[in-house]
Amino acid sequence: MSGEIVEVLTKIDAPYGRKVVLESIEHSAGMRLLRIRIREGSRFTVLDIDKDTALLWSAAMTAWAGEPLH
Repeated sequence: MSGEIVEVLTKIDAPYGRKVVLESIEHSAGMRLLRIRIREGSRFTVLDIDKDTALLWSAAMTAWAGEPLH
């Protein structure tokens, strides 16, 4: 997409051969989003989320990761 500055933040090899890439996207208008790219074989899912969504998502993931196994 034109007018975007893209910075790759991290690349993650996830279970079952999935690949996750997190990118910081800055649009020419000044809007900043986190782009999440998930590759599953030949299928791609791309999500652009704002800071508020990223904070809620990261809090939920952190809480889940800290839970003891049952």
